[in-house]
Amino acid sequence: MPYKPHITYDDNIKVWSGGESLNCFEPHLSIGEIIFRELESHPKLIAQISATEKTVLTREEVRFNAMRVASYMRGLGLKQTDIVGLIARNTTHLVAVAYGCFFNGVPFHSLNIAYEQDTIEKLFSISRPRLIFCDGDEYQRVLAATENLKLDTTIITLRNHPIGSLCILDILTTPIEENFQPARLEPCHDQTLAILCSSGTTGVPKAVTIKDSQRLLLPVFRMTSNDVQYAHSTLDWISGLLTIILAGVFNKTNVIADNDFDPAFTCRMILEYNIGLVFQCPSHMAMLANCPEFEKADLSSIENYIFGGSPSSLEVQKRIRSRINGNMIFTYSITEMNSASTLNLHFDEKPNSVGRPISGNKVKIINEQGVALGPNEEGEVCLFNGQHWSGYYGNPEETRMIRDSQMWFHSGDLGYVDEDGFLFIVDRKKDMLKYQNIMYYPNEIETVISQMPNVAEVCVFGIWDEVNGDEAAASVVKRYGTELVAQDILDYVKKHISTKYKQLNAGVIIVDDLKRSGNGKTNRRANKDHFLNVQNRKSLNLISG
Repeated sequence: MPYKPHITYDDNIKVWSGGESLNCFEPHLSIGEIIFRELESHPKLIAQISATEKTVLTREEVRFNAMRVASYMRGLGLKQTDIVGLIARNTTHLVAVAYGCFFNGVPFHSLNIAYEQDTIEKLFSISRPRLIFCDGDEYQRVLAATENLKLDTTIITLRNHPIGSLCILDILTTPIEENFQPARLEPCHDQTLAILCSSGTTGVPKAVTIKDSQRLLLPVFRMTSNDVQYAHSTLDWISGLLTIILAGVFNKTNVIADNDFDPAFTCRMILEYNIGLVFQCPSHMAMLANCPEFEKADLSSIENYIFGGSPSSLEVQKRIRSRINGNMIFTYSITEMNSASTLNLHFDEKPNSVGRPISGNKVKIINEQGVALGPNEEGEVCLFNGQHWSGYYGNPEETRMIRDSQMWFHSGDLGYVDEDGFLFIVDRKKDMLKYQNIMYYPNEIETVISQMPNVAEVCVFGIWDEVNGDEAAASVVKRYGTELVAQDILDYVKKHISTKYKQLNAGVIIVDDLKRSGNGKTNRRANKDHFLNVQNRKSLNLISG
C-alpha cells in the first residue's frame, strides 16, 4: 500500500495524531469545482457503468447532464441556502443530480429508501427541501409527506416513473446556461455539501451536515492504480457519498447497481467489470462470505477491499481475506466526522483493528470522568479533525451533546489503542448490559458465537428480567447449506464462556436475516423486538394448545 500515514503519540495529553492534512488541489476549490474541472479534462473516459440498467456514460456525458440539472435548479431560483431532497437507489442519472447540486453549491438531504412516510415527514420537516428527487417506488410516500408538511416542492422521479410525474429525462432536456461555471465557495469556506442521516438505532435519524471540504478526498483512494470501483451504498451513506465524489475527482469508472444487494450478482460484477476497488458494509460482507458462489468466484481483480461502518466478525473478515490477493482495509469513523478517521492498512498484522488516524485526524480514549487514557486502556473513543462542523441540521441540542467545547467528537464507542497506535473497537457504550449488576457487552458473546462454523451472522441483546436484569439473548443467521438449531448455540456458549451472566439466559432464535437500520447496520433494538414477538407467539401457541 503506497499511502503510509505518519503517526505520533503525545504522552502528556495522551493523544494519537495522523499528522497534518494536505490538499490535492488548490485549497479554495470546492468539491463541485474540482469535479467539474476533472470531468472536463478527461471527457472520453468511462465515468459510470450500471450493471443492472446496462447503461454506460462517459465523463463528458456526465458533465453535460449535471450542467443540465444544475441549470434547471438555477432556473427555479434555488440558492445555496436552499436544500434538495433525495431518496434514491443507484440509478443511471443519480450522478447528474449529485454533481448538479455540487456545481451549484446547493446541499442535498439524502434519505434511505426504506424510510416510512412518518420518518420522511419528520426529516423533511427539518430541511424543508424545495426540490425532491426520488424513485417512483417511493413517489407516493414522498408525495404524501410533502402534502402533510404543506411544502411547495417539485418532485422528480429517477426510475419507475408514475403516470403524470415529472421524470429525470424531462430535466435532462433543459438547455445548459450560457458560459456555465460551477459556483464558488464563500470565503469562509464553511458551506455544507450534503446532509446525511445518522443510523437511527435509537429513534428518528438525525440530519448530519457534511462540510464541503477536500478532507473528503481520502489518501488511500488517491493511490489505487485500478480505475474501476464499486460500492452498493446509496447516497444516504457516507460511503455512498464518498464513492461518487472520488469517482469524479480521481477519474475512476464507477460501477453501480440499483437492485437489492445480491452477493452472487456482486461476484459476477467483479469479474465482468474487472473491479479493483470495493467498498462494503459488514452486513454485505457477511452475505458475500456466506453465499454458495463465493468460494468459486474469481475475485483476483480486487486490489483494495475497504470495509467499515459497523462491527464485522473476524471470521467473516478472514474468509474474505483468504479469497482476495489485494489489501483488506478496515476503516472507522462516525458520519459526523465527514470522512474516515482511521484506516487499518496492516490487516494481516493487526486483524480486527480499525487502524491508525489518517492525516488531519486525532484519537484519544477517555474514562467515565473524561480523563484521557494511555495505550491498552479501555474507554470511550473520541475523534478530532479540527474542521468547522455545522452540526445536526436544525438540532443544536444534539449537536452540543456529541461535540464538546474543544471540538472533540464523543463517538459512543468503547475501545483502546495498542502500543503501536492501532485502534480497536470493543463495543458501543450504550449497548452495555447489566446482569445482577454485573456489566457486560453483547459484542463479547457475539465474538464467541461467530466462531461457530455454521454461523453467518449474530446479534446479541438484553432481555429485561425482573430479578436478573439484562439476560442475554441472540438472533442467529446460519450459513447457507448448513444445519443449526438453537440448542447448538446455547451449548457452544456454555462450553466457551464460563461465567453465568454471559450465558444466553433469555434464549436463541434462528432467523433468515438480521433486522437492520435504513443504512444497513444491524439494529439491536429491532432484533430484540423481533425476538420478543417470536417468543410471545410461542407462548400464545402453548396456551391455545
